[in-house]
Amino acid sequence: MKQSRKPGKGIKSDETLFALIETLREVDGAGVTELADRLDIAKSTIHGHLTSMREHGFVVKRGGEYHLGLGFFDYGQYVRGQLNIFRSGMEAVDDLERATGEMAWLITHENGKAMYIYGRGGQNNIDINTILGQWSYMHCNSGGKAILAHLPEEEIHAIVDEYGLPSRTENTITTREALFDELAQIREQGYALNLSEDLKGIHAIGVPLTFEGEIQGALSIAGPAHRLSKERCKGEVFDQLRAATDEIEMNLAYR
Repeated sequence: MKQSRKPGKGIKSDETLFALIETLREVDGAGVTELADRLDIAKSTIHGHLTSMREHGFVVKRGGEYHLGLGFFDYGQYVRGQLNIFRSGMEAVDDLERATGEMAWLITHENGKAMYIYGRGGQNNIDINTILGQWSYMHCNSGGKAILAHLPEEEIHAIVDEYGLPSRTENTITTREALFDELAQIREQGYALNLSEDLKGIHAIGVPLTFEGEIQGALSIAGPAHRLSKERCKGEVFDQLRAATDEIEMNLAYR
């Protein structure tokens, strides 16, 4: 899920540049005229931004269309590599995939949304590269709820004010009261469940990753509901996740 585009309050040329980047991603490549029409911006302005981005490796031109370039990948890899939780958690995620046979994820949060920063696919015919780096609403994501449960109350309210509680399936939490009730339960039991709340037929369980009293992210296991039942989540999978979090938190302590 991409970040939502909002009216900019910063420098106009920067807002234009970011709108251009987001549009190139949405349409998977476009020419100057199409971009100018979509953004209602002069073709000369669009061309100027594209020329600068191309010179710096952030766009490439193929067959008359501009596409996002690998320069973004370089910076994304750098940002992810700077996260202690990423460096400390990769091996534990690999172990969880082998132990459970299901998708295993390392999740962190920023600006009120959750992001998958590392994962393994398990026994599922899923290309995890389509999920890595994606933003997710926190209220319908097991790892996101595990994170939310350990944020200050005023920050949770601010996140709900910002993004709302959009319904993804008929099981999604859509009221503030229900969300806070579930977050209290998560704090008490030590794990968060996602029982077809984001995608129908998919269950997941997430546990928080904390260090020195602060929430750093979450670990989660996800899979088809017929294999990853609520009972299995609360039993063996929770035990495996809890052991993995101990390992990661020890790695954080000695890093």
